Amino acid sequence: MSNSTKPAGWPLGARFWIITLAAILGMAGTAALGVWQLDRAAQKQALAAAIDARGRQAALDGPALQQALAQPAEELVHRPVALQGRWLAQYTRYLDNRQMQGRPGFFVLTPLALAGPTPAVVLVQRGWVPRNFQDRLALAPVDTPAGPVTVSGRLALSPSRLYDMATGADPVSETSPIRQNLDMAAYRKETGLPLLAVSVLQTGGASEGLQRDWPQIDAGVDKHYGYAFQWFGLCALMAVLYVWFQLFRRFIRPRQPPAV
Repeated sequence: MSNSTKPAGWPLGARFWIITLAAILGMAGTAALGVWQLDRAAQKQALAAAIDARGRQAALDGPALQQALAQPAEELVHRPVALQGRWLAQYTRYLDNRQMQGRPGFFVLTPLALAGPTPAVVLVQRGWVPRNFQDRLALAPVDTPAGPVTVSGRLALSPSRLYDMATGADPVSETSPIRQNLDMAAYRKETGLPLLAVSVLQTGGASEGLQRDWPQIDAGVDKHYGYAFQWFGLCALMAVLYVWFQLFRRFIRPRQPPAV
């Protein structure tokens, strides 16, 4: 007769309880991650609704925009604008390595001096022009009217940034209109212009040698629903495997009679 006995209160053995604890922790963790992804999706939905609501508001003109900037600039992003003023073509900048419809080129930025009693300038992201592959520094012609213009678009923050190449790696000089990135504060200091804290993404069809097929705003809600489905699916898989191997096979499945 064997002298080994199981301790009282531990009839199923340490292995069973360790697996049970691991399963509980795994299911709790994956379920929590699924709930977190659903919460992120709800936040993104609220953001998308706010963006849509801003886009439906009446377009701001120059004086109204200056008054609206009494609130944080982030709260004005995506508001439509219809601004009158004059281009300051001498301060035009070209942001390098930007793509549109999969083609490399430049984003063209030109400040617009707003019409009105208070001097103010807003930087306009006017559109995109293709790159000259034979001569990187050769720029496609862009028509910039000298007289009064009306610009329609939506408000944005600073132009998007790309990775800055190391000093000395870029052959473009500091005096060139071509830039890798544009910092609003540095640009304001460089030009001395009374630049507003927002920029304008000009919308509309192609014109003046520029294309404006800007990417559509996507809050990424479906991505979070997909992640939530994966986490909940993993949680369910853990539960099924635990029930099958630790409960069904141990307690529920009829045992075979011993061989005679």
